[in-house]
Amino acid sequence: MVIYFIRHTSVDVPQGVCYGQTDVPLKPTFEAEATQTAAHLQGLSFDKVYTSPLTRCVRLATFCGYPDAERDDRLKEINFGDWEMHRFDEIADANLEKWYADYLHVKATHGESFEDQYRRVAAFLDELRQKPYEQVAIFAHGGILLNAQIYAGIIKPEEAFGALTPYGGIVKIELS
Repeated sequence: MVIYFIRHTSVDVPQGVCYGQTDVPLKPTFEAEATQTAAHLQGLSFDKVYTSPLTRCVRLATFCGYPDAERDDRLKEINFGDWEMHRFDEIADANLEKWYADYLHVKATHGESFEDQYRRVAAFLDELRQKPYEQVAIFAHGGILLNAQIYAGIIKPEEAFGALTPYGGIVKIELS
């Protein structure tokens, strides 16, 4: 099975603000960015298309011609809990330093760890592998694309944030 993971376009959120599962707006450059992403998908056909239910992914899926993409909560970005919509440098939570030291295992306060998100993605992909599809598209978030690459053995967890796909970017993964 070949899976194309498509990251949403640029968000209209100030630099340094933690937004994870918050349904944030996209930049006014959405149409230009989405046009480039859609061009990379031209000529491809998919047996199934999935999307995160967050607007930034649904909007790109719709723009690319998949308004009926199946929404799945497991494809949401990491839940940053109490830190959502706060500037990282203004978060007064002792747990933040622990998270910086070990983001793979430490949960955001009232949220998830990267490892929690990986389990969600792995459960989704384990289920998907049982389907008869040959080619699938998934509109999702940076964290989902990272975890899919970890699942496929392309990157190691500790390398994750050095492998972040740009906004509107596409990662192609083959699973047997």
